[in-house]
Amino acid sequence: MKQVLTALIAVFLVASPTLAADTSAASLRATLAPTGTLRAAFLGANPVQGRVDPTTGAITGPVADLVQELAKRLGVPFQILPAPDARGVIGHLNDGSADIGFLAYEASRAEEVDFAGPYANMHNSYVVAEGSPLKQSKDVDRTGLIVGAVKGQTQELFVSSHMTQARVRVFDRQPPQAELETLFKNGEVTAFGVNRQRALELDMASAELRSLPDSFLEVVQEFVVRKGDQQKRAALDGFAAQMRSSGFVKASLEKAGLHEAASVAPGDAH
Repeated sequence: MKQVLTALIAVFLVASPTLAADTSAASLRATLAPTGTLRAAFLGANPVQGRVDPTTGAITGPVADLVQELAKRLGVPFQILPAPDARGVIGHLNDGSADIGFLAYEASRAEEVDFAGPYANMHNSYVVAEGSPLKQSKDVDRTGLIVGAVKGQTQELFVSSHMTQARVRVFDRQPPQAELETLFKNGEVTAFGVNRQRALELDMASAELRSLPDSFLEVVQEFVVRKGDQQKRAALDGFAAQMRSSGFVKASLEKAGLHEAASVAPGDAH
């Protein structure tokens, strides 16, 4: 088994446009795309992973770039499946409708799936009312303050386990801009935790909201596979390492306009 895993990793570390013609490509295709199509699930509402065009359904961003490159090396077509949340990504892996997925690393999620190679660090920031006295993330955990976050998302898992003085209000979904403005205006929340890209976009779009300038949490975005699939995990770990070291991930983040919201992950991410 060790020899098989090593061979899989070695193939991915060879940057060759003729990878699909290599004698090892058949075993890689069988491992990563057993149906003949590489199927990948990601968080459709997370701009750090990718964006779904509401009109055409076209998917762009780091996930789309990585899946396209992986499929090219395997010599297979690909399908990218937007999921509403982490539970949806895990569900696609467990029911066999996806071969690989993308999630932010969380210890609780690692009990259900195997993380198989980091590619980016996602920054997270609090959104506050424009006139709020809060200046930095460290100011948020205070008695009398209410911190909002969406259930099951990385930000909610963090604030629910780390806030000692502020009260945490958990939402079933991400409130759209107008609703968020009303929540702040009515004093129903004092700060709202989101990924930094969303925070920056809200800051730009609304005269009533602003993003705090720092990141309260760095979270590693990774490939994920079904629990226990060691061959797939090893192959993806090698692929992710090459995508980081070659500059592919950096270029993808910059192309997507994510240079302020994410950075290339270190190899020893967790």
